[in-house]
Amino acid sequence: MSSSRSAETTYENQNDQRLDELHSKVRTLRGITTDIYDDTERQNLTLDETGNSFSSFSSQLSHSSRRAAQAFGLAGAGGVRQTRIIMYVVVGFLSLWLLWRTKGFGQRDVAV
Repeated sequence: MSSSRSAETTYENQNDQRLDELHSKVRTLRGITTDIYDDTERQNLTLDETGNSFSSFSSQLSHSSRRAAQAFGLAGAGGVRQTRIIMYVVVGFLSLWLLWRTKGFGQRDVAV
């Protein structure tokens, strides 16, 4: 009997040891699961903030585009037409070129 009692005690001790190891592994897995959940939540918040930033940028760009279109007369009546702006730019460049030529900046000195 004593040997069977000793075997039972050995088995119980081994079971207790295995149970402690199992509890340790469960605690480790629970910690890893919690860490994964926290990281996922942080990444979701970052993605939401990024989405909000892009939405804000998109609306600001759209608003700026509308204002530029109104300023150049591309949207709505009563504004300056695109052809008129092109004409102003061409006339401006021609005026600067003529001014440059008449002031003598465009002439080369010829050495004799």
